[in-house]
Amino acid sequence: MSAADAVTDSLAGLRDRFAAVREGRPAEYIPQLALADPDAFGLALVSMDGHRYSAGEAEVPFTLQSVSKPFVYALALSALGLDEVSRWVGAEPSGEAFNAISLEPGTGRPANAMVNAGAIVTTALVPDTPDEPAFDRILHCLGRFAGRGLDVDEEVFASESATGDRNRALAYLIRSTGTLPVDPVRAVDRYFRQCAIRVTAVDLATMAATLAYGGVNPVTRERVVSAEVAAGVLAVMATCGMYDGSGDWLLRVGLPAKSGVSGGLIAVGPARFGVATYSPPLDATGGSVRGHAALEAMSRRYGLHLMLNPALPGSTVTLVTTADDLPSAPSGERGLRGRVGVVAAQGAIDFTAAERVLYALDESGPDGGPVVLDLHDVTAIDSVARGMLHNGLARFTADGRRAAVVDPKDLLGPVDAVRERTGRDLPRHATREDAVAGCARALAGED
Repeated sequence: MSAADAVTDSLAGLRDRFAAVREGRPAEYIPQLALADPDAFGLALVSMDGHRYSAGEAEVPFTLQSVSKPFVYALALSALGLDEVSRWVGAEPSGEAFNAISLEPGTGRPANAMVNAGAIVTTALVPDTPDEPAFDRILHCLGRFAGRGLDVDEEVFASESATGDRNRALAYLIRSTGTLPVDPVRAVDRYFRQCAIRVTAVDLATMAATLAYGGVNPVTRERVVSAEVAAGVLAVMATCGMYDGSGDWLLRVGLPAKSGVSGGLIAVGPARFGVATYSPPLDATGGSVRGHAALEAMSRRYGLHLMLNPALPGSTVTLVTTADDLPSAPSGERGLRGRVGVVAAQGAIDFTAAERVLYALDESGPDGGPVVLDLHDVTAIDSVARGMLHNGLARFTADGRRAAVVDPKDLLGPVDAVRERTGRDLPRHATREDAVAGCARALAGED
């Protein structure tokens, strides 16, 4: 047993809690899907460190169906860009069923890429060349999301193709408006084959985690799509991924998600995890009954709703004080000439965290005096936050105040301030306390 088994225990607990639910039925309009075991129920979760956890039938293969849609949308966005894709497919919630005729008045564009009409167009947009046929691109891309090679369930494909007249009708209707860039027969055949790609719940959790990690597969560490593409896909999933139940899902569960009529369901906690369930019995919207219940319970229990703020307001800035209250290295002497403020930060600094640091800088230092910014415990500074801190420090010094930075990892880059890491101020092996006190003495004019 290991401490991390607690995560597996949580998934197993959810499975035990909802395994006895008997509502819903497997999809029957595709005969091969109707043969699925209605008692199968698997859950899987993949963290941003690539750790995989599962319970129940998480390794049972099934076909992607509509869970393929976000990932093919990501491929189209990567190949063509948002503006071009948006010429053909909208991004507005339809408020209608997955197979509804959701076309924009006047343009004929499908409402979004998560309903069937929009997914058929999105699939048709994937570049098709002799060197790399469109479906090969799709299969390869989805395999990169999953972290392994995937294949097609030919029996499900044949079953879906034999009964897919409504999707063919949608394709011809879209073609009549001029918004289907390829022949309807080829477009729908490619779409059926995409839906018949075979995965497991563990694969789906990995695919969801890749979106959560900004387009990087946390298991293989391969960048599959850009962070901007991943963010765009998650935005459409959040508003459209659960069809006419998307609003209620976002209200109750609060995570970008996508369902499929084979019983697969994914949800994404951005920068936290990807989670997936597999259970064939479906509700009226075409989503897994047990999967929906399990993920709603999981979100409530662990506070996963996106609109809940997981960070405490003061968690970035850990100290605002003066150097007179700190031991002065190396001898511990006190009484620096002139009081010097100290602001210490920790963790990863983004826009919100940078604002907290800048506010603390303004409020620190007695009577508008000098300040040491201690970044010793900061693990990362993103590009937006770095620009904000550079600009803030420049304004700080332009106002006549002096600043020093303790930045042993060189996360901030060059700034117009005294820097501990230059080697001029302190011995090479100085401690953090040495660094802060040394910068404070330099600002106070004692060195």
